[in-house]
Amino acid sequence: MAATKVAGKRMGMPEIKRKAKALGIAPGKMKKVELIHTIQGAEGCTPCFGRSNGQCSSTDCCFMSDCLKTRI
Repeated sequence: MAATKVAGKRMGMPEIKRKAKALGIAPGKMKKVELIHTIQGAEGCTPCFGRSNGQCSSTDCCFMSDCLKTRI
């Protein structure tokens, strides 16, 4: 299942946790990056959040706007 893009909108933790729960993931006390990587894996995507160095070809990713500004 591919991620759904939300154009230009950054997702907060409550929204990320809802998405995780919808995928059957128990977010518990996971940090944001760890949780997003887990979601990406569950969706069949590469867990690449924060590793793009400002460039990404996955334009359908719902985390893209946040990802491009995050460095891990």
